[in-house]
Amino acid sequence: MTRKILITGAGSGLGEGAAIGLARKGHTVIATAESWPQVTALRDRVTAQRLQNVTVTKLNMLDEYDLAHAARLDFDVLVNNAGIAEDGPLAEIPITLVKRNFEVNVFSCLDLSQRVIRRWVDAGVKGKVVFISSIVALVSPAMIGTYCATKHALQAMAESMQEELKEFGIQIQTINPGPFFTGFNERGVEAAYRWLDDDINFTSRASYKAQTDALLDKPEMRLDPKDMIEKMVELIPERTGPFRTIFPEETASWATAAELAMIDRTI
Repeated sequence: MTRKILITGAGSGLGEGAAIGLARKGHTVIATAESWPQVTALRDRVTAQRLQNVTVTKLNMLDEYDLAHAARLDFDVLVNNAGIAEDGPLAEIPITLVKRNFEVNVFSCLDLSQRVIRRWVDAGVKGKVVFISSIVALVSPAMIGTYCATKHALQAMAESMQEELKEFGIQIQTINPGPFFTGFNERGVEAAYRWLDDDINFTSRASYKAQTDALLDKPEMRLDPKDMIEKMVELIPERTGPFRTIFPEETASWATAAELAMIDRTI
């Protein structure tokens, strides 16, 4: 059975790949992108691939009018994929950046979900909300704590919401990608250099670079995004399946080991 699917943050990376992959499977896709230049570029890519079942529209998650417009569109699967990363030491990152990261990744995501769910409940639509979470919803490496915190919050919301919406026949699912090499993680790390200052901060830029390089600069942290896109295309339309999918298996093992290690961690 084909579905009508809206994907946020489809201007690049996993969101774009999933939108195109789902369309190729015959689903009707509304692919949203943050800015008009992204919309234009994505429309050109869709046209070049002759995908007649994809509509591309603008959705800046911090724009009230964009949110209202998106919530009125006709779809029965909402994929909350849009997100940003503000990295850097939590003890020093400017609070304004922490707030912005939560506004995009958590509050605006919940805002859109509430609007869509309310419309579904009123219309008797048994829809599905998919939260594209992350492995860092379960582990919290140093220097990327702000982003991790937003994904922990998203995971908690999804778990609670799943129980709340069962009586209305609305499904909730999370997909937790591992460290796929789309450039997103690297951009989040680089973002901290615009405020991290050796004359002001006690965390040096050299220390930050050493710790983030140790985290990201290895093959297992640069996985092929095509594999994750295939998994998303498989999971998103389904009406049965796991509530949470950590992918790939090696990343799931990392999360399990980290949870066990946390039990024995000492101060």
